[in-house]
Amino acid sequence: MEKKLPLEEMSISDIYLKSQDIMTYMIPVYQRNYAWEEDQITALIKDVYDSWQKNPSAPYYIGTLVTYKRNDSEYEVIDGQQRLTTIYLIIKALGIKDVKNRLTYSARSTSTSTILRLNENQELGDEADAGIRNGYCYAKKALEAIVLSDERKGFHEYFLQLVKLIHYDVPKDVNLNHYFEVMNSRGEQLEKHEIVKSMLSQYLNKQQLATFCRVWEACSEMNVYIQQVFPDKTVFGSNLQDFCICDFEEIPQQDETEGKESIMNLLRNPVTKADTSNITAQNDKFQSIIDFPNFLLIVLKVTMMETVGFDYKAFKLDDKELLIEFKKALDSKESEQRQNFTREFAFNLLKARYLLDNNIIHHTLSDKELSGDNPWKLQYYKFENRKGYPVNLSTDDKEQEEMVHLLSMFEVAFTPKQRKNYLVYTMMYLFENYKASKDKYLGFLQRLADRYFYHVYLNADSLSERNLPKPNAFDEALLQNGVLNDKGIDWYGKDYKAVFVSIYQSGSADIPLFVFNYTDYMIWKKYADTLRGRTTKKGSKERNEFFEILGCSDFELDPFNSFYFSRTRKSLEHYYPQAKAGADKLLSEEEINCFGNFAMIGAEANSSGSNWDPKTKLDHYCDGKSNPISVASLKFQIMMQKCKDNDLAMLNGELNREHGMEWNAEDMKAHQQKMLDIIIKR
Repeated sequence: MEKKLPLEEMSISDIYLKSQDIMTYMIPVYQRNYAWEEDQITALIKDVYDSWQKNPSAPYYIGTLVTYKRNDSEYEVIDGQQRLTTIYLIIKALGIKDVKNRLTYSARSTSTSTILRLNENQELGDEADAGIRNGYCYAKKALEAIVLSDERKGFHEYFLQLVKLIHYDVPKDVNLNHYFEVMNSRGEQLEKHEIVKSMLSQYLNKQQLATFCRVWEACSEMNVYIQQVFPDKTVFGSNLQDFCICDFEEIPQQDETEGKESIMNLLRNPVTKADTSNITAQNDKFQSIIDFPNFLLIVLKVTMMETVGFDYKAFKLDDKELLIEFKKALDSKESEQRQNFTREFAFNLLKARYLLDNNIIHHTLSDKELSGDNPWKLQYYKFENRKGYPVNLSTDDKEQEEMVHLLSMFEVAFTPKQRKNYLVYTMMYLFENYKASKDKYLGFLQRLADRYFYHVYLNADSLSERNLPKPNAFDEALLQNGVLNDKGIDWYGKDYKAVFVSIYQSGSADIPLFVFNYTDYMIWKKYADTLRGRTTKKGSKERNEFFEILGCSDFELDPFNSFYFSRTRKSLEHYYPQAKAGADKLLSEEEINCFGNFAMIGAEANSSGSNWDPKTKLDHYCDGKSNPISVASLKFQIMMQKCKDNDLAMLNGELNREHGMEWNAEDMKAHQQKMLDIIIKR
């Protein structure tokens, strides 16, 4: 008789709220600290929300929980502790007061006490576990942003009852040391993209399969140029800088001995990475903006666009859906068409990697961003004189700089890998126009940014109650019947300044980060179009006119010359502090909650300064000790300079205001109008 696996489907309610006895999930000391960041927590909540919206009766699976039962009331968590902790934080963020079952951390009293205080609804102070405290705050923030107030009850019920894990309780007779070895062995873990590889490979003959496998393995190396791991002159030309083939059959054939990749073969044999040391020795590796599974999904969506009946709005750029989306793609084809589809996909995969590496930005390997040193690179790979090296995409410095700004603007706005719709549209453009001039590519990126801003973020029908893009908002703005629509903006009968004010009303704090990123791009663009490259002295007519447009006095041009979109740009701060506003105070909550009072602040900024008055913040951020990256927002620079102007005018007796009001509601309104004059093109 076949032995039944100790697998159990469990809802969130089953795990934490239901059971006859109080159960304890114990995180052992060998497990790392809780480490989920805001993007991960937000993505999980958004995924659950989307699943609920799509089908409120269908379960949503979020992975596995592996435990070892120590006694009748205690499970040692072997795998899944990050997910288990995140679920707990979301439960508490939903306002569920009494969680029956316990979550504890062996030899980590601070972590355990932080969880306990959450269950008892106590405030978390500085002595709390920072990771858990921040995770709880991120969960509350994400729920407020994603789930509307009248949806809370339905979402609450769905999350508890239909969000599920597969619980695997390791049998008592299993050697735990061996189990850990298996779990941590790369060769014995079968990842989803390896299963996809196996799914596709069954439709190819031996010769085709050998070529397919080589393409697949080369493309999976995401932190080097594809030409470095696939240095074939037939494909990439004599200098490895072009893409010279038109279909799968033109890829040089490989040795047939590679054979079919079955799932059992993948399980039995460790997956080995190609040795690229001789190829990459001359070049630093880089950080790709996307991982391989999510890249596969982008390529799949681009490939499927021309398929009759393909529902591109239902397609999800989420690696949790990787197997489902590939199965749907194969099922949409007749059996005799699947070989051609697999070959087409493999060709598109190779082409897409070339386009990604050579036409899209990547980040330097260093996580430390230094002021004035833009970590974003837009370079293509070239091989000559026996040496390979990256070269800037455009020989025109101005053109190069603007393309980098536009692409990095999108990237810092849409960091989660499942939200990179802009990459789909850019890939669709490049697939058809990769040999076009760089000025045409720049024009496309400009139109893409404009369509995002005007057709999504200035379109009330595309936004939720909290002004976040609704599902499919971007596809509706950029695709028509699966065809890319990057035409210019429809200005007929539209007063976009009035639209902006009506959507992002005074009194509302729900202004998406993309709006601020686009604003900084447009400020920089105004500088680039008027002053960049010119020798203009302070006090000159050109300089005076430029800073008059900005609404402040001259604060030198270095912030514009050294500006880039830092990955630390993650949060908004009230320049006039929220803590100093209210019904009985000088400024009201409605007055300070406006576009004109918000500023981008980086992760390294001193969060304790959020309650400082504007002059104190000005002195702090301009004292030379503050990391400029933390305040690397041109809009914020303008706000601070206006505050500085007012402070000087007050000292000189030219402006009658009390201390602490160097930046007030009048300044906010004036600044907002100046910004709208810059970002609204007509």
